[in-house]
Amino acid sequence: MSTPHEVSTPVDDGGRTRVRASFEQRGIEPVPVEERDGHPLQLFWVWFAANISILGIPLGATLVALGLNLWQALVVAAIGAFGSFALVGLISIAGRRGGAPSLTLSRAVFGVRGNVLPTLVSLGSRLGWETVNTATAAFALLSLSALLFGTDADAHQVPALAIACILIFVFLTVAVSGMGHSFLVRVQKYATWAFGALNVFVAAFLVATVDWSAVTSAPAGPAVAMVVGVGIIAGGTGIGWANAGADMSRYQAPRVRAGQLVASASAGAGIPLVLLIGLGSLLSVGDPSLGSASDPVAAIRDLLPEWVAVPYLLAAFGGLLLSNHLSVYSAGLTTLTLGIRIKRVYAVVVDVVVTTAGAIYFMLFASSFYGPFITFIALLSVPVTAWVAVFLVDLVRRADYDSAGLMDLSRSSAYWYRGGVEWRALTAWAVAIVLGYFFTRAQVTAEEVWFTGALYDTWIGQNGLGWVVSFVVAGGIYLALGGARGAGAVARGEKSARR
Repeated sequence: MSTPHEVSTPVDDGGRTRVRASFEQRGIEPVPVEERDGHPLQLFWVWFAANISILGIPLGATLVALGLNLWQALVVAAIGAFGSFALVGLISIAGRRGGAPSLTLSRAVFGVRGNVLPTLVSLGSRLGWETVNTATAAFALLSLSALLFGTDADAHQVPALAIACILIFVFLTVAVSGMGHSFLVRVQKYATWAFGALNVFVAAFLVATVDWSAVTSAPAGPAVAMVVGVGIIAGGTGIGWANAGADMSRYQAPRVRAGQLVASASAGAGIPLVLLIGLGSLLSVGDPSLGSASDPVAAIRDLLPEWVAVPYLLAAFGGLLLSNHLSVYSAGLTTLTLGIRIKRVYAVVVDVVVTTAGAIYFMLFASSFYGPFITFIALLSVPVTAWVAVFLVDLVRRADYDSAGLMDLSRSSAYWYRGGVEWRALTAWAVAIVLGYFFTRAQVTAEEVWFTGALYDTWIGQNGLGWVVSFVVAGGIYLALGGARGAGAVARGEKSARR
């Protein structure tokens, strides 16, 4: 049973009634077709806003550390960012078809019980990104305070101020994410212009002052380094957002074409990411220490005069806030998909409590910001990519979703399968994760290695392609087991039942 979309005010529109939304009450239940009136440009601005944060800059530094020059880094950034967000766009097609969040639709693929494990992994991914966003934004506020008021910029020396910076960011996140979809879409669109302008101003200054002779004389790196770079960029950008694709597209009108959804996500995210990753690569040519900085916000601030540092820090804070709006909204929906019976806004609050604790750890106890960040990307890209592969293979043959079946967790659900689990999908996903980790090393620093996969010393492992293995294996096994054919059969059965 659907709850109302939003607390709203009817407004006359030429004899018709349209809705001016204010507060979304709907949780994960599918959106009725008559309420799906979104258009692709909304998604363009949503993904643009979510990717104008400064986290793209250390990714650019990573490409230079691989030995790439600026021009190679730009090519790698374009392939990794536009390509990985094309996957987000493909997942968005499912949201338009089923009108439900990504992990809720995933119940149709894995079963209402089998979907719990992918949902937990996806929630961990969202919480991890939010923790990074929150800590980095708090670093930006701390740096801004040091610049304007002379306070200490070291979080360890001013722990109370550091925690206050975290709480300010968290409050501003909940103020938007808690309101819901329609309000979030509007905020993302208009805030993009403000914070995007600040980013352009700072970038123009940096580009004008960079040592271009060093940039143009930098030798090209090997082709294999470009392959590795694409993996890092894809894992650090679109792959991390793939499980949120349908969360934002579930209000898209049925008439919206699949190609429009893919283009909106790919271009919306790809444009700002290529610019920011390119800027990070440009800066790192002149200052290689940027990539190893424990506080990348302060490291870049030190390159700027005060009159540029202030808008830079404001842009950094704003970009991270816009990214966190979307991530927290998505995490709230993912939490509800676990079967927790609370209102969506309360799920958002639970989410930010966890990320607040994580941000405090990052700021006050972790010895390095950058090392754990890259390690986090490498680890979670494997299971998330495996889920993407299974979900997309299923999507190819699935014409529709059973709305009642998605919400029914009992044996009567259309997606109960065997014991509540679609074993072909879950098996493909699990095997792909294991094999993907065989080719993966979780290494924070040269001295701190969390684990090394048994096949890490192979060419695939050495070049950071474990996530590609997980994608190919998951999709291949699911196809071989007949999962895609099963999805087609279920879809046809659902359509017949509705007739």
